[in-house]
Amino acid sequence: MLSVEGLRSRYGRIEALHGIDVEVGSGEIVAVVGANGAGKTTLLRCLSGVQPVSAGSIVFRGEQLTAVPAWRRVGRGLAQSPEGRQIFTNLTVEENLRLGAFLFADDKVGRDMDEAFAMFPVLREKRNLPAGGLSGGQQQMLAIARALMGRPSCLLLDEPSMGLAPILVAQIFEVVKGLRALNVTVLLVEQNAFGALSIADRGYVMETGRITMSGPAAELIVNERVREAYLGL
Repeated sequence: MLSVEGLRSRYGRIEALHGIDVEVGSGEIVAVVGANGAGKTTLLRCLSGVQPVSAGSIVFRGEQLTAVPAWRRVGRGLAQSPEGRQIFTNLTVEENLRLGAFLFADDKVGRDMDEAFAMFPVLREKRNLPAGGLSGGQQQMLAIARALMGRPSCLLLDEPSMGLAPILVAQIFEVVKGLRALNVTVLLVEQNAFGALSIADRGYVMETGRITMSGPAAELIVNERVREAYLGL
């Protein structure tokens, strides 16, 4: 579904990505794990179109996306739930969700919202309240639900467990696992390597802008080097 080859990106004269190769198959959950500053968020920003690419290619469902603007990528089926949630705090929960469906004006938007509320019942309870009043976990749920309102075939998830209590982290990862049933492919970026690899099909380890390891998630999670560097084992 998604093929990234030789991807490079820079901030001014500093290159942040040094030739990244990543593939995501339809229906997969693929995790990219690594320490803070490894370039994981830059990778997702390049894929969603908000970070310039200096070299390489991004092919999504057979189409070259490198020069396609960000909002058009959403229309192609590629949506992102960003690091730090980035919800609109002064708007209500429902208004945030409707913004996620900005490309659509059909009668299915209401159905999509009902599906989001079924996935995250607490959002239905708070649908008319300002999103800024939600807890951190609820804001993360809203960020994921807002991205799903764009009807993506591939969802880019950036650090969904960041800053959450362990019980909420477990809930978020269960939701990510459940996206398979909605036929949503997931590229998951996480510092929480154990949690991400536990639910993923395949994984990539990223260090200082490069992919240093890749393989089935079940193999990476027992790899000695991964366990020492990222799992604290």
